[in-house]
Amino acid sequence: MTLYLPRTTTAQITEALATERRSVGGGAMNLVLTLVIVTDEAGHYDAVQAATEAGREHPSRVIALILRDPGLEPALDAEIRRPGTFGPGETVLLRLYGPLADHADSVVTPLLVPDTPVVAWWPEGGPVHPAADPVGQLAARRITDSHRAADPLADLVTRISHYHPGDTDLAWTRTTPWRALLASTMDQSCGWVTRAEVVAEDHLPSADLLAAWLSQRLEVPVERRVSSGPGITETVLVTEDGPITISRKDGRVATLQRPNRPLQTVALSRRHLSEYLAEELRHLDADEMYAATAKFLAERLARAEVSA
Repeated sequence: MTLYLPRTTTAQITEALATERRSVGGGAMNLVLTLVIVTDEAGHYDAVQAATEAGREHPSRVIALILRDPGLEPALDAEIRRPGTFGPGETVLLRLYGPLADHADSVVTPLLVPDTPVVAWWPEGGPVHPAADPVGQLAARRITDSHRAADPLADLVTRISHYHPGDTDLAWTRTTPWRALLASTMDQSCGWVTRAEVVAEDHLPSADLLAAWLSQRLEVPVERRVSSGPGITETVLVTEDGPITISRKDGRVATLQRPNRPLQTVALSRRHLSEYLAEELRHLDADEMYAATAKFLAERLARAEVSA
């Protein structure tokens, strides 16, 4: 069931949530976190759907802050979806009109689940300094997505300069299967790696982060080459024994070729948005590997700009 509260207040929303909890036997007591989504009317459907699917693994109170026309009179509309309607948690859609959008933190604070961590997510990019954002200040984890920006790499690098523990970007999350597969290949006997390559479609910050991770961890030069995609299509580790190549042309299945060994087929499918989000919600501490890699990437790009 969905409850609509047009032109409402946070007090009325809180009361409605309490009533809904009592009607289903105190559902909010089983929630593990509050996920605050900051989005707009065009992007809220996909974001809420992804959060609902991720909530099957992480039961949450999902609060979607949908920022509307700032030129209108201040007003607040609410839509409450009770637990079990779309997922195990509660979903609250808040449409903020006019100047109220500038005070989203004041609107969302009374609706946070007590004594549970808060995660903020900006599906359409995010603020330059997430930790300084009013909503970001409420959160232990702040998730952005530079892939959705007009200039993804520039957007990511700008945000890296304002990094604060707890920040992360889904561009990094998208590299997880590649990093896991590359790490597993290095667990087996191979020659010394002398250089590497990452091949991916243009304007893909995930590829730049993967190249930076390889370069930092292996302490070798890594070339970033462009392909037609989809996503990351190939990585090559050039070793003394010959190249180790992981190639994925269709976005689903990859082939692993190693020197003097038979060709292997590996499942390496591109994942859905809900899977990226669920991965990030599994750990609420600072992602130190992302921090180190992001800093390394920013420094690498700065050196390249100076030398150019």
